[in-house]
Amino acid sequence: MNKVAFKGRKFLQALAAAFLAGALLLTGCGGGASSQSAEEARKQNNEIVIGIPQDLDDTLDPHYTTLAGTREVMFNVFEGLVKPDSQGNLIPAVAADVQISDDGLVYTFPLRENVKFHNGETVTAEDVIWSIRRNIEDENGTNLIPALQNIQSLDSEGSTVVITLADPNPEFLSYLTLAVLPADYADQATQPVGTGPYKFVSRAAQDNVVLERFEDYWGEGGHVDKVTYKIIGKADGLVQGLQSGALDLVSHMTTTQTSQLDESQFHIEEGTMNLVQALYLNNAEKPFDDVRVRQALCYAIDRQEILDLAFDGYGYPVGSSMFPAFGKYFDESLTDYYTYDPDEAKRLLAEAGYKDGFDMTITVPSNYQPHMDTASAIADQLSRVGIHAELITMEMNQWIEDVNQNRKFQSTVIGFDAKTLTGSAMLSRWVSDSPKNVINYNNSEYDELFAKASSTYDDAEQTQIYRQMERNLTENAANVYIQDLADLVVMRNGLTGLQFYPLYVLDVSTLQWEK
Repeated sequence: MNKVAFKGRKFLQALAAAFLAGALLLTGCGGGASSQSAEEARKQNNEIVIGIPQDLDDTLDPHYTTLAGTREVMFNVFEGLVKPDSQGNLIPAVAADVQISDDGLVYTFPLRENVKFHNGETVTAEDVIWSIRRNIEDENGTNLIPALQNIQSLDSEGSTVVITLADPNPEFLSYLTLAVLPADYADQATQPVGTGPYKFVSRAAQDNVVLERFEDYWGEGGHVDKVTYKIIGKADGLVQGLQSGALDLVSHMTTTQTSQLDESQFHIEEGTMNLVQALYLNNAEKPFDDVRVRQALCYAIDRQEILDLAFDGYGYPVGSSMFPAFGKYFDESLTDYYTYDPDEAKRLLAEAGYKDGFDMTITVPSNYQPHMDTASAIADQLSRVGIHAELITMEMNQWIEDVNQNRKFQSTVIGFDAKTLTGSAMLSRWVSDSPKNVINYNNSEYDELFAKASSTYDDAEQTQIYRQMERNLTENAANVYIQDLADLVVMRNGLTGLQFYPLYVLDVSTLQWEK
């Protein structure tokens, strides 16, 4: 984690900022108080307010949530038998220890003593087994985590859970980060109950989510007593919320946004968002069903120019569906597989029958400024090779329905992340029959490689296969890969303790006000 020197200048639109300050203070921090008194009151009450650009999933049941933003928040509420730390290591959580047999088939988890759910009940081995079985087959007969079908038996011996696999799997432990929930609890979707350092208190749709420190947490627990997530869908609203004193922290900001803030009030931490931002192409839609067209787009895009112009040089270029924090899986050689070459782009377009270019649309969720900025830069660069790209902006919920669910789009700029620290978490999405294969990628060689990786028990061999899958995506230009976005996190001075993870999460348990 690196602290970035903050180069601030005061925002000139004082009237707009003042107007929003009043609105945010009335809704989020108590009407009638000045911004200074509201900030001081939060410090004295040991509370923080975090600005986020979108609401959470309709369901807060962790076994069914899909949005990265939801996982980012609810990471603080739920835990599995194990959980990732900030270095990417899997450490015991609900389990006190992890014992794996020499043949890699038997996993033994003695549970911590007296771990409490947020409803006060003690976690039992039966709760753990129910949570795992639910992900193997839920009440609707749906398998939520395919890798768990490898479980041959699932037993308890007092307060110890024993899992026996049919075949060894070097990635198996990562799947046991799945949330341990109270068995048969019926209100998980609206009143979620977990074991994490923070408990869910309330939610106001499109407005806020409130968490409180869980006093009976088994570990050190959080430092801040109350965390309110304020939902502000407009990029300038997040900036103004910070300026007004209504917000204490905002993640995923751009340099354009941070430049509007007063350095005497804020400091900025830099990490990575741990996702792959790309121009994702619907491979089933013309003209993107032609690999030559897709490759032409790759040659037409200058990623470094995008990073320089839209992000002041911040960001980490990627060349396939894996981001750098995934270490052994990330293939650096693919980053420059397509060099910027507009002449080659025009040649491929002509060969594919599009000598004069074509019209296309880029669908972008409007509440994510980094994706909006990238899409605008891409459209400008594509115009240089005769392609006219029209931006279609929409709210995230509409994007989920149109693009993610119904696949009604030509192209989209978005970032895909991973739920678990596994190669398959990033690469299984593009298997032809995957329900998550939003781009309709259909490549038999890719499917065969994934099947082979899924049945390979040697970690080094499996890693090599995943790298072959990445190369397959790159060579066939499944998408136009751009970057793992830099994560600029703005924090009010006096707020400390931020830790970055190799996953898309924000651990609020480490945050605290300086005494």
